[in-house]
Order: sequence, then C-alpha cells, then structure tokens
Amino acid sequence: MADNNQHDYESVSLLRKRLKKFRTLKRGYYSFILLVIVYILSFFCPMLMNNKALIVKYEGKMYFPVFKYYDCKLFGQDGYGEADYRLLKEQYREAGNDNWVLMPPYPHGPYESLTDKSSEPPNEPSRQHWFGTDDRGRDVFVRLAYAFNISISFALFLLVVNYFNGIVVGAALGYYGGWFDILVQRMIEIWSSAPFLFLVIIISSIIQPNFLLLIIILAVFGWMGMTYYMRGEFYREKARDYVQAAIAMGATDKQVIFKHILPNSLTPVIAFAPFAIVGYIGSLVMLDYLGFGLPPPTPSWGEIISQGMGNIFSWWLVLFPFAALFCTLLTVTFVGESVRNAFDPKEYSRLR
Repeated sequence: MADNNQHDYESVSLLRKRLKKFRTLKRGYYSFILLVIVYILSFFCPMLMNNKALIVKYEGKMYFPVFKYYDCKLFGQDGYGEADYRLLKEQYREAGNDNWVLMPPYPHGPYESLTDKSSEPPNEPSRQHWFGTDDRGRDVFVRLAYAFNISISFALFLLVVNYFNGIVVGAALGYYGGWFDILVQRMIEIWSSAPFLFLVIIISSIIQPNFLLLIIILAVFGWMGMTYYMRGEFYREKARDYVQAAIAMGATDKQVIFKHILPNSLTPVIAFAPFAIVGYIGSLVMLDYLGFGLPPPTPSWGEIISQGMGNIFSWWLVLFPFAALFCTLLTVTFVGESVRNAFDPKEYSRLR
C-alpha cells in the first residue's frame, strides 16, 4: 500500500514540482503575472481609453455610447454624425442641469484625429496627450495600448495554429518513421527554403491583409520548426519500455501517440512557447513597419515606428513604441527563461 502511494505521488507531483520551481523563479513568475494582468486590462481599453462616453444622462434617460452609436442631434448638439462627448460634457456642466456625461479615465480614442489647432501634427507629449500625437493627430498612448492587445492576441493565435500543425506533423514523422518520415522531411525542407518575406510582400500587394489573413500567411510558413522538436521527442520516447508495453497490451496507434508519448514529449514545446511568442510579435511589428501588415488605421507599434522614421524630429514616435516593444519582449523572455529552467528534464529526472 505504501509503495502504491509513493508511486502515485511521484507520477502526479512532477508537474506540481515544475510549477513550484517556476514560482520560485521570481523574475519570470512576476513577469508572467504582470503580462496576464496587463493583457486582461487591455480588453477593457474601450472602457478606459476612448472618446466615446461610458454613460450619458439626457432628459432623464440613460444612454451608453461606448456600446452603441448615437447621432449628435439626439443630445441637442448641432452638426452631423456622432456626438462630441467631451464637448457635450462641458456643455452640460455649464448648463448646470440634470444632464451629465461620464467619460473614460483617458478620454481619447485610437482612431480620432485630434490635435492642437495651433500647430500641425505630430505634436509633442503634453498633459492632454501623454505620449504626444502621430502625424495624423491620433493619440500615441492610446494607440500603443490598443496595439498591445492586438500584438499579444496575434502571437497567441499564431502560436496555437503553428503548434497544432507542428505537433501533429512532427508526431506522425517521429512515430511512423521510415519512408514516410524521409519523404515528408524532404518536402518540409523544400518548403522552408522558400523566401518567406518576399512571398508575404507579394501576397500583401495583391490582397489587403487583415488579422485573420496574416495569421494564415504566417502559419503556412511558421509550423515547420516545431516539427523538428516533436519528431526528435517521438523518436526518443517510442523506443522506451512503457511504449513497447502499451503496444504489447493491444493499444492502438492513436492511444500510444496521444495517451502515452505525447504527454511525455511536451516539455520542449512548453519551454519554447514564450520565445515563439517573441518571434511572432517581432514578425507583426516588422510587417507593419514595412507596410505589409495590418490595414490602416489599425493600431500598430510598427506603423507608429514607421511614422517616427519618416519624422526624424518627432522623437516620441520612435521612443515610446520601441519602449513598449522592448518591455513586452523583455518580460516575455523572462517568462520563457524561467519556464525553460523549471521544465528542464535534468532537474527532476526520474532516473535520480
């Protein structure tokens, strides 16, 4: 009975040991917590940074412009189109009636062009625009915040797609081997030698890329690296005794692959994931900088940096996007370094 309890402890607690080790690596653990918190908050950017009011009380009725479009005439403003809620707030305040407007904490949107009328954009950082404005008069701080959500979401989506394709193909190559492995490996080598950047530029010049299309384009070329990791892991694991025992007991190929080999082959996959995210974010920034990325006016770090390179005296258009990119990639790298150390197979080897 004691031997069974000890065996259950050793088999179940390996992942817990690695997670506990990860929590002791403070730099990576706190970076992970920070990234998760900031990424979750980025989904609330429309509530925190927007030129649309959260709530408008007008003549006893409540309106929620952040969720719905309202014509300016509905609130008693002159002109056409959507209401100017910052101006509306001042008008209601001066009128001193029961009407009021609740604006987000940072009342500027990522797409609106609003700058100092006394000068042409881009404008330097000020109390009104913390990181200044770009060459179209849009608030840089707001666009950086929205671009953070887009960049991380893009990298995570691409990670899932590439990992799924790479794991499936790599597992099949490593498990079945033989002529199948040789033939597919040669095909992968040929496909990986294709000029990735040139093909992306050609496709982007023909079709206007969007979020989904960019993921598809990058996924077509980005899954091949993972196949090498999985292929090697499956070649190593399928020669172990527990796999031969499972086959002898009548387990099918599907059961052997997904129930026995795959769970024991995910350590390099997990350790490599944060570094893959760094690469995917860098790819998006590079494509946006070159003008072959997300379509304008989508908030993008690369697009703002490109503006800064075209306006050499607008230092804020280069400094702040580079700072946001540097801090994000640095924290993700810290997470990857800690995950790699925590999941090091030599740390908790079963042979010890």
